[in-house]
Amino acid sequence: MSKVKLLVLGVLMASSVSLAHAEGPWSVGAGALVTPNPYKGDQDRVYPVPIIGYEGENFYIRSLNAGYYLWNDDADKLAVTAYYSPLRFRPNDSNDNGMRSLDKRNSTVMAGLSYAHFTNYGFLRTVLAGDILDNSNGIVWDTAWLYRYNTGSLTLTPGVGVGWNSKNQNKYYYGVGGNESRRSGLDQYNPNSSFSPYVELSVDYALTDDWTLFGMGRYVRLSSEITDSPMVDSHWTGALLAGVTYSF
Repeated sequence: MSKVKLLVLGVLMASSVSLAHAEGPWSVGAGALVTPNPYKGDQDRVYPVPIIGYEGENFYIRSLNAGYYLWNDDADKLAVTAYYSPLRFRPNDSNDNGMRSLDKRNSTVMAGLSYAHFTNYGFLRTVLAGDILDNSNGIVWDTAWLYRYNTGSLTLTPGVGVGWNSKNQNKYYYGVGGNESRRSGLDQYNPNSSFSPYVELSVDYALTDDWTLFGMGRYVRLSSEITDSPMVDSHWTGALLAGVTYSF
């Protein structure tokens, strides 16, 4: 029987997720992740993504995400989870003079709880996690409703959701402190918490019983708490992931 493999991509979310089918508990593969960057004067990034997955009764590994199930049946899955969040800012990567005078913002590891509830009309997916590396000391929450369509070898999973960032999360990644303001000439900025809605679509195509092509796209409409930052010059962000997996 097919299992659902969740690939948590981090940033955008704090948890961008694509859905793929796997006939066996293990899967390996490779993909490429494109993340449009909302920072002013910064460049969009393309990341190679190694795919390593394991789905067991008690725990899972999904590339940059791992978890231990507290509850796991066909209808409900509750897990303690941890994942790498690649969101970061490097001043030297920017071609804007003011942005180059700011402090860097580091990527981090988030940990918390994930929950999924499956029905005949779709499924709920939610993740609540906090920074455990003492970078932002922020908390993020992501929740979505999705529905999976199966048509032969092709599987489509559209969804709508919303992501929440705590004040600390937004302050670290989008705030501008007094010293930074004086150095850069950018206005000082201290954001509050925020909600950002999104839509996403996952596509899987089974080439054989073992090989699967997959793709996932997400469009996020950024909250005004983020877009009002002098560091940001875009009203949206997102992610595009595509690749191939082998299951065994």
